Amino acid sequence: MQDAKSVPRQYTYTSGVKPIWCPACGDFGVNAAILKAMNELKIERHNMVMVSGIGCSSAMPHPFSTYGIHGLHGRILPIATGVKLANDKLTVIATGGDGDGYGIGVGHLVHASRRNIDLTYIVMDNETYGLTTGQTSPTAMLGRKTKSTPFGNIENPVNPMALALSTGATYVARGFSGDPVHLSELIKNGIQHKGFSIIDVFSPCVTFNTVNTYDWFRQRVYKLESEGHDYTDIGKAMSKALEDVVSDYAKLPIGLFYKTDRQTYDSMDIALKNGPLVKQPAHTEADMLSLLEENR
Repeated sequence: MQDAKSVPRQYTYTSGVKPIWCPACGDFGVNAAILKAMNELKIERHNMVMVSGIGCSSAMPHPFSTYGIHGLHGRILPIATGVKLANDKLTVIATGGDGDGYGIGVGHLVHASRRNIDLTYIVMDNETYGLTTGQTSPTAMLGRKTKSTPFGNIENPVNPMALALSTGATYVARGFSGDPVHLSELIKNGIQHKGFSIIDVFSPCVTFNTVNTYDWFRQRVYKLESEGHDYTDIGKAMSKALEDVVSDYAKLPIGLFYKTDRQTYDSMDIALKNGPLVKQPAHTEADMLSLLEENR
């Protein structure tokens, strides 16, 4: 935690609100990783906005003293996109879970990726709907038994890394909440990246998922950088994204899968050529009447 007496007010990122997660929830590790990244980047807190949806992990904005929006289920990215396009000087971080982002919100992920919206999306992936007490989520493994699949899950899981790569995300990474130092570097670099950054995080649910535990992940995860992975090669990145399926979950790569530079949506939008919308003059009544006349 930060020592409020030794940190300038504009860089005091903790709000004092205590998270409501179960003891040992993986989201605590993600919280610590985000805080570490913020402390190192030293972005003034009034220039940061955290957006979330619905779910356990979507409570993430509350412990932080930045601006925050606790939005609707699956609608994180439209809100975050609106914030960024209204004022591109803001650092926008979206946080949510696998149910929120890869279920009801997956269509928004596709379009935020292909548009290359300049924001950072952190998804806490625990393979279950924790807030509603443990139903099967879009990333749950085949055969997994839950309240909603008592005879075993029969749906193929969503592969977040492959999906992000195939739809145009320009920074694609995955971390593990059991290694918050490594995760923090991924988050920090994602925030600094100019473009759409997605960071999927293995974040164990200690209450409702007794299969994908901390020990289960520790036995399987390995860091891409330890193998000299070339994150500029999308083909190699896709191969790594599919590795967990090919190896039947024996190997789970974490780290930076892919990074490239491409023009962002706001840099090409003609409506923003004169600067952020919040800096542009509002339409007057005369402007509106003139538009009406043109359309008669």
